Amino acid sequence: MNRLEPLQLAQLFQKPAANAATLARAVQPGAAQKAPAAGFADALKGALDAVSRSQAQASDLARRFQENDPAVSLEQTMIASAKASVSFQALVQTRNRLVQAYQDIMNMPV
Repeated sequence: MNRLEPLQLAQLFQKPAANAATLARAVQPGAAQKAPAAGFADALKGALDAVSRSQAQASDLARRFQENDPAVSLEQTMIASAKASVSFQALVQTRNRLVQAYQDIMNMPV
């Protein structure tokens, strides 16, 4: 995983459109192999898919743990569940912000 110094990270946020690929590689391992998202709709769909995969993985680990699968530990199951919960809460907050922005735009005088 690429590590960025705080100054480099601050510079990336100053020009987010030009540095989106670099920032994605620093935040997500393996993101360099993926093609960058074409737009906001693709980015949102990608986030929804990631949350869905995270929840499915957590559910699968919980089921396997309940079935006494020796390859699955309680710690692994709890971490996956916490990650799924945090990603879902972030998605809900993103949705709330989008709805608020839409309402603000719709209430603007023309």
